[in-house]
Amino acid sequence: MEKILCKLTNSRDLTYNDTKWGEGVTHTASGKGYLCSNGWIHYYDSPLLAVLLNPIHGNFSTPHLWEVKVSGKIKKDRGLKFGTTSLTTVKRIKLPKITIEQKIIFGILCSMAVYKDKKFCQWGKRWIDGTDRSGAAARAAGTAARAAASATAGTATEAAAWAAARTAGAAARAAGTAARATAGTATEAAGAADIDLHSLALKAISYK
Repeated sequence: MEKILCKLTNSRDLTYNDTKWGEGVTHTASGKGYLCSNGWIHYYDSPLLAVLLNPIHGNFSTPHLWEVKVSGKIKKDRGLKFGTTSLTTVKRIKLPKITIEQKIIFGILCSMAVYKDKKFCQWGKRWIDGTDRSGAAARAAGTAARAAASATAGTATEAAAWAAARTAGAAARAAGTAARATAGTATEAAGAADIDLHSLALKAISYK
């Protein structure tokens, strides 16, 4: 699946402050303040990331996905999302279907991209290929990663270890909370290093 500039809305095509979107609708913002403020209009550069990160952004239960055009100022957030001062929703597009297993695999891949601990990566690979998806193994991996995070507090390794701990926890949880935890993992991993989230998402959905 190719990258495409896109935006999520709820099922009534509304976003923050009941802002209404539709074909050919344009809204503008000031470009002032933090990205997570009304000074910016949010969008994604990948439909896959829009779905994967929805639980910690818009958190829409039945979202609509729109292809968009942007102009004006652009503000970036490590590839997680973007902000612009002018955005037009062009047309609705198909929402990618991603299974909960693929979402967890995405989190594991993000973690392994930044946290290179041998035992953790062995657990991650075994979860991905289905060799061992037990809760016990996931919890053990999470416990070890949390200990590493505490031991490396204040260093670049800490964020990577926390990302690993979060994704191991996601693998041991029920579907709803796992999806949210996986999205959080991607955020922490992106904070630890410059990683290609879209490529990792593509790899994750290659597993059936």
